Amino acid sequence: MFYLFFLLIVIERLVELTIAKRNERTLKAMGAKEFGVRHYRWLVIMHVLFLFSFAAESLAKGAELSPWWPLLFGLFVAVQGLRFWTLRSLGRFWNTKILVLPNAKVVAKGPYRWLRHPNYLVVVLEMWLIPLMFQAYGTALIFSAANAVMLAIRIDVEEKALKSLTNYADQFDERPRFLPLRPVK
Repeated sequence: MFYLFFLLIVIERLVELTIAKRNERTLKAMGAKEFGVRHYRWLVIMHVLFLFSFAAESLAKGAELSPWWPLLFGLFVAVQGLRFWTLRSLGRFWNTKILVLPNAKVVAKGPYRWLRHPNYLVVVLEMWLIPLMFQAYGTALIFSAANAVMLAIRIDVEEKALKSLTNYADQFDERPRFLPLRPVK
């Protein structure tokens, strides 16, 4: 079961990177500017190390499913639904990099109707759910902490870039970053 689940995650990440690369070419051809180049490599390294740590810790513990796996897997599937909805809502604007098209109107549909950063919420939840499913508690703790530091840096850079080149401030100042409270009209 572990190998199948791990393969699923790796395939999902490779598909996302393919989509991100295609969107990057499209956006840069339209004049998008890239921000956060210095921290991006650390973000990639953290995500790769997360997968290695998850595999190593899970396998070292016999790759046994948590007694809570049905609940955790159900939550994981729900989080993947949020991921798909987020990517679909952003369309060509979705990317793993911070690419901002000057004077573009920010996307305010789908989960962005309630949240400023649903994709980052997905990552936060995955950093817990994936390792917990196979009892890799150390990976969950270490990489959740690392991710919190990384997101603090990344969200600051991203929001400043969006505010400087788009209608982001007008559109999103009232919306919560991660926890939906109510739709904004």
